[in-house]
Amino acid sequence: MEFTVQYLSFYAVQVDHETDTKQYSHYQTLDTDAFEKSPLSSFLEGELKKIVKRKAQHHPNSDAAPTKIGRFVAEPGHPLSSNPNYNLFQRALTADSVAAFQKESEAFVKTYLQTSAVRGGVFLVCKAVPKKYYSDLFLFVLKCDFQENVATLADSKTLIKKVERAITTKNMKSIQYPHMIEEGMVEQAEVKIHQSSHARYFEDFLPYVEYGDSMPQILRTQVQTIMEEHAEEAFAHSVEERNAFTEKIELWASSETRELQEQFSTHEVMEASAQIAEHAPDASTRMKLGDTDIKVPIAEFGETVHLAKLGDRYMLLVEADQVQFDKHVSPIEFLKPEDVQTVFERIKAKALSVKQ
Repeated sequence: MEFTVQYLSFYAVQVDHETDTKQYSHYQTLDTDAFEKSPLSSFLEGELKKIVKRKAQHHPNSDAAPTKIGRFVAEPGHPLSSNPNYNLFQRALTADSVAAFQKESEAFVKTYLQTSAVRGGVFLVCKAVPKKYYSDLFLFVLKCDFQENVATLADSKTLIKKVERAITTKNMKSIQYPHMIEEGMVEQAEVKIHQSSHARYFEDFLPYVEYGDSMPQILRTQVQTIMEEHAEEAFAHSVEERNAFTEKIELWASSETRELQEQFSTHEVMEASAQIAEHAPDASTRMKLGDTDIKVPIAEFGETVHLAKLGDRYMLLVEADQVQFDKHVSPIEFLKPEDVQTVFERIKAKALSVKQ
């Protein structure tokens, strides 16, 4: 998707960590004609496309996902205009002159300087319209780092020229407003934020924007709630047993590697899995049986995926109408599968021989 830049404000941010001083310098605010004639035109040409194309989820698969969708917080029954961050974006989007846009863009850089992990570099605020969907207006807030002492080839006399403060788009942070669900469809209540660094200052930058919990966090919370509800029912007449179970669950929740608890029946686990699948149909869990890593869709547990015991040994049974292989060739592709009872008998015989 290509954009026509209507206005762009360019700032340099300076941070002195020794004296704890933070300041910015306004270099230029450009309109469409000035932008297209400037070096920034080729610099940003592909970046805006990349930002818009970057995929994000309301509930990412990782707690550390670099790209997130945030939603402006508003009290029930109150409009989005009650949110100061939303108003900040709206004022910039409605600015209709270079002077007006510069004034509104300065509010962004001043807010950025108040974040806890502010870094020096280039700060850009850009108002743009898609060439294809010209009725939509977008605001992009970009933070680029300086790459010090970059050596570049120059003319025949100087041969090498040192660029003391080159701009790099590596690890560039960005905010896109509004969030584009798909081409031609936007969500005015949402922003898309990207920051690949561990410093989450672009989240600090927008204190009145909330982000959906990651899928691991959602699953952790739901499972813990289900466990607590089970404890209330199962140990209703024994405070001591209920407290012991609650303590066990707390230890379980804080452990990075967890073993099978053997607490619930298959039916109870299927009911709990169904509750999770209602909110997260694609939720899955990873388990390790011996040295084998397996990823299991939670919704399929008890249906096509079964965890069982044969003596003291665990086994995972997976039903399917067909078996497919990847490009790595192995003799297993030519197996004629045995009847499941035959496999069970062989496992039992192996277990007996080990005990003897």
